[in-house]
Amino acid sequence: MLRYTLQRLVQLIPVLIGLSIVVFLLIHLIPGDPAQVILGQQASETTIENFREQYGLNRPLLVQYFDYVGSLLQGDLGTSLRTRTAISREILPYLSATAELTSVAMIIAVVVGINIGILAAWKQNSVADYASTVGALIGVSMPVFWLGLLEQWLFAQTLGWLPSSGRTNPRYPVESITGFYLIDTLVQGQFWQFGDVVAHLVLPGIALGTIPMAIIARMTRSSMLEVLKLDYVRTARAKGLPPFKVIYLHALKNAFIPVWTVIGLQFGFLLGGAVLTETVFGWPGVGRYIYDAISFRDFPVIQSGVLVLAIIFVVVNLLVDLFYAFIDPRIRYR
Repeated sequence: MLRYTLQRLVQLIPVLIGLSIVVFLLIHLIPGDPAQVILGQQASETTIENFREQYGLNRPLLVQYFDYVGSLLQGDLGTSLRTRTAISREILPYLSATAELTSVAMIIAVVVGINIGILAAWKQNSVADYASTVGALIGVSMPVFWLGLLEQWLFAQTLGWLPSSGRTNPRYPVESITGFYLIDTLVQGQFWQFGDVVAHLVLPGIALGTIPMAIIARMTRSSMLEVLKLDYVRTARAKGLPPFKVIYLHALKNAFIPVWTVIGLQFGFLLGGAVLTETVFGWPGVGRYIYDAISFRDFPVIQSGVLVLAIIFVVVNLLVDLFYAFIDPRIRYR
């Protein structure tokens, strides 16, 4: 297992190098001069040129890239052109907000998706099976931003059950300790604020988790149907074990292996989809942070934000592969 882990870590090096090159080049293809956009149309040519000189924007692209990589190797994500603040310090609150939202969305997707998939497989060719199939197709086909707007119209504007945007009620800000408001409010014993945070998470969490939930439900159904035909499951049934024990204690363990891979891939989807969800719901996450940076052509923030999300995606998939190899040792020898 140690050898396999080292091999996978070594394979990450060219991936990360290629990732940094692609991200850097794509960011610099965005039209618009950062100095002109940030300083405004009234800025003099001398002021703009001094700005470019100060932040190295007038250097050749290759030199800028190696400067950027050199800073990254020292743990420096650069400085925001707009706020003049270190990105590594500025991005942390946004990152924790995105992590909290994607975690909640993934929990919703996994818990609901797996149980829907199990029900559909257990009741194959029943009304429940057909309903789950139709629901999954609708869930996969529905754009995140459209579902978010629909939720806002129905549950916030029409019914008034839940807040339509934001992370908390702005009149009662949460004192941040870890950056995860669910944890911070519980640690401080502010249970009414905990309820407020949960209320603000429901709509964006469902919007973000719907597509992964549909995919996980379909994968769980397919995998569970194969496992339910195996002899050991038939034996468990023949012994008279309750359906709950047959499914959750015997069948689910083997059926979960391919589902786990899908969950890892969908986590990457959630990180990418969070940009749209955060914009629709006014969520102060990395997606909004990058979106605002694009408006001002703040290149260091865009490239560092995208790179951080990409690295998280790569690391999550590495962990999925390692866990996959742990529960199925045949993977290590292929």
